[in-house]
Amino acid sequence: MGLRPEGTLHDDHDAIGVIAKVRGPVVDISCDRLPPMHQALCSAIDHETYIFEVYQHLDERHVRAITLHRTSGLRRGMPVFDTGAPVHVPVAPDCLGRVLNVFGEPLDGGPPLATREFRNILAKPAPLHETKPVSGILETGIKVMDLLFPFIRGGKTGLFGGAGIGKTVLLTEFMHAIVALHRGVSVFAGVGERIREGHELWHEMQKAGVMPQTTLIFGQMDESPGVRFRVGLAAVTYAEYFRDTLQKDVLFLMDNVFRFVQAGSEISGLLGRMPATVGYQPTLMTEVAELEERIISTTKGAITSVQAVYVPADDMTDPAVSGILNHLDTLVILTRAQASKGIYPAVDPLQSTSKLMDRHFLGDRHYRIAEGVREHLARYRELEDILTMLGIGELSETDRRIVVRARKLQRYLTQPFHVTAELTGIQGVSVPLADTLLDCEAFLRGEFDEVPEDRCYMRGSMKGAQA
Repeated sequence: MGLRPEGTLHDDHDAIGVIAKVRGPVVDISCDRLPPMHQALCSAIDHETYIFEVYQHLDERHVRAITLHRTSGLRRGMPVFDTGAPVHVPVAPDCLGRVLNVFGEPLDGGPPLATREFRNILAKPAPLHETKPVSGILETGIKVMDLLFPFIRGGKTGLFGGAGIGKTVLLTEFMHAIVALHRGVSVFAGVGERIREGHELWHEMQKAGVMPQTTLIFGQMDESPGVRFRVGLAAVTYAEYFRDTLQKDVLFLMDNVFRFVQAGSEISGLLGRMPATVGYQPTLMTEVAELEERIISTTKGAITSVQAVYVPADDMTDPAVSGILNHLDTLVILTRAQASKGIYPAVDPLQSTSKLMDRHFLGDRHYRIAEGVREHLARYRELEDILTMLGIGELSETDRRIVVRARKLQRYLTQPFHVTAELTGIQGVSVPLADTLLDCEAFLRGEFDEVPEDRCYMRGSMKGAQA
C-alpha cells in the first residue's frame, strides 16, 4: 500500500476519525466525514500499519470496516487516516518471479517492488467491444482431459471435487504440463492456502524453471477473512496488467474458489447480514460474478483460467458450487468413487463436460473417438450391477466385448504425474493428443482385446503394449 509508520502517517493521508469499536476483524470508525464504500483507511501502532476496508455506512458519522490484518493492538480512540483510494497493488514487469501478498508486498524475502504504478483491485471488467472469444485447444499431455473435455485457450476450466481426491495435485500437474507449451506468463492465486502448500508450490516451480515467468499471490488460511476475500481480485489485477500492458497470454490459476466464497460468507456474518440459501451470504452470486467476469480475453491478450473448487460433502448442488459452475467453459469432476477404484486422476468421464465438445470445434475424428469412448464407459456403468450379481458370463457377446474394452479404456485413461513421482516412485509421463487418439481408436477397434488390463494401467501411450 506504500504506507509509512505512525510517526509520518499524517504526512501522506488525511485524518478522518477514530476507532470507536473493535469486534474481531470488524472495526467501527467514528468519522468527521464519510469515506466512500470500499475505501482503504489506515491506522498505525508500533511502526505497524493496519488497513481497513469500508463495507457499511452505519449513519452519517460512523462506518463499519473489515481489517485486513490481525487486530491485536487496536484500541478505541486510535486515529484513522484516509488513504484516498480503495485497496490497490503495485504493478511492474519485475513482479514476475515473485511471491506477493494481497497488498503486493513480498513474501519471498526479496526487496519491495520498485514502481510508482498502482492498480485498484476492484476494477471493472474489460468493455464488451474489446473482448475476444475462445480459440483452440490447449494441450496438456493429460490423456483423459485432452480426449474427453479439452482445455480451451482463453476459456475457464473448473476442477471440482471433495476433500482429498486430487484437485491441487491435478492443478499443479497442469501447471507443470504446459511449461513446454505455454509461451506466456502465469499468475497463481492461493486463496486460503496452507503455508505448507504455498511453500511446496514455490519450490516446485523453481525446480521446474518456470518461476521467472510466474507471479504467486497468497492470502493464507490464518489471515483475516478480508484478505482471503480480496486475494483473488488482487491476483486478477496482476493478470490484467500482464494482458493489457505487457500484452502477454496469461495462464491464471486459482486454488481454491470455494474459500473465496467462504471468506465472503464470514464477512457477511460479521457485518450482521441475514444469511440466504444454506447459510450463504445473500450477495453470493454477485461476488462470484465480480471475480469471474474479469477473467476474460481481449484484443491485447488472452487469459486462460484453471480453478480448483472444493465441493462440500461431495454435493454438486451446493449453492456456492452452482454459482461458480455458471461461469465456466469446462467442468472436470473428480469423484471419490473413481479414487476408490485406484483411477488417478480420479476424473469422472461421464459427469465432466466441456461447452466446446463440438464436432465443428474439435474436428470429426477427435469428436467421433471421444464419443465412442464415452459410449463404452457409459454402457459399462449401466452393466456394473449385473456384473456384480451375475458375472460377465450372463451378458450378450456384444456387451461382453464392450465391458472388456471399457475396462481397458478406464485403466488406459489413468496416468502417472510428474509432480507425484517422488511420492509414488513412478516416473510421470506426458502423452500428445495425437497418440491418445491413435490408442483410443485402436481400443475401440479391438486391437488391444488380447492385452491384459494391468498392461493398460498407469502408463503413457500403448506403444509396445502388445509385445
